[in-house]
Amino acid sequence: MELFTPDFGLIFWMFVAFAILFFVLYKWGWPAILKGVESRADLIDKGVEYAQNAKDQLDHARELADKTLAEARRQQADMLREADRMKTQIIDEARDAARKEAAKIMDAAKVSIAQERKEAEKQFRNEVSSFALDIATKVVRNQMSDSARQKELVGSLLDDMEKQN
Repeated sequence: MELFTPDFGLIFWMFVAFAILFFVLYKWGWPAILKGVESRADLIDKGVEYAQNAKDQLDHARELADKTLAEARRQQADMLREADRMKTQIIDEARDAARKEAAKIMDAAKVSIAQERKEAEKQFRNEVSSFALDIATKVVRNQMSDSARQKELVGSLLDDMEKQN
């Protein structure tokens, strides 16, 4: 049983060894361990703070990206509206120009038709006059072949001349 019951001297020296070990650990070991734990805690706190800052920056970047995207969409919509307005304006201007050009062409055609009509009427009158003179010449020749008729014609012409004066 001596194995299980320690001697007083053994207990005393074990207690002295434990006290020295405890004193050495308390004096130099425990501050080093606490310093390591504190530095580890500071490192973790800094990591959490860095992660929070990174999250805040990411949220800010997302907000900025959303604002930029919204602005880009607004500008795109403005550009599309402006392009549509310009397209409508160009089409209207082209229609107006086409109407004006068509009106000029129609006016020129009317003037040309009127001139050609006048020339055709003049030519028709000239031809009718020529036919009338031919007919009159033939009638006068027929009437002039007889001397009694010649005297009668000259008399009627002189009577007409007297009536005019």
